[in-house]
Amino acid sequence: MNRSEKAALIAQIKAKADAASFVVVTDFKGMTVEELTRLRVKLREAGGECLVVKNTLARIALTDGTHDVIKDKFKENCAVAFGFGDPVPVAKAVSDFAKTSKLFAVRLASLEGKALSADQVESLAKLPGKQEMLGQLLGTMNAVPTNFVSLFANMVRPLLYALKAIEEKKAA
Repeated sequence: MNRSEKAALIAQIKAKADAASFVVVTDFKGMTVEELTRLRVKLREAGGECLVVKNTLARIALTDGTHDVIKDKFKENCAVAFGFGDPVPVAKAVSDFAKTSKLFAVRLASLEGKALSADQVESLAKLPGKQEMLGQLLGTMNAVPTNFVSLFANMVRPLLYALKAIEEKKAA
């Protein structure tokens, strides 16, 4: 690989890292191509992407960027997973794959410039996704006016029953 190819690869990695809100550094030593392909498919479905990069090129690409905090952690064989939208589905995909594969492991991550350990990535994977959180928030916000209306309806209902009973008594 000559200098211009390396420069192009560094620019590509830097562009992906700058666009990503979540970056996970993983260990994949000894994995087959089929397993790595399954991981890439899962990450693509979760809104992410996985690259196998040379450590030196990854260090150069992440320098002076959002994920600068993890640039010195590239050792041995590394694969980098990028999450471009909601970080929770990407964390779930990586975490689930690490549970099923004996050779794959999460080393560390960076969430919008803050370093996360493997345990913190696992904790992030257990959180509900953005859509689920919005649904829970909307349900909570909707509960207040619904309960308010029900409260007033329950206050007026006995009065209406009494008036209806009086009307029926006078009609009879």
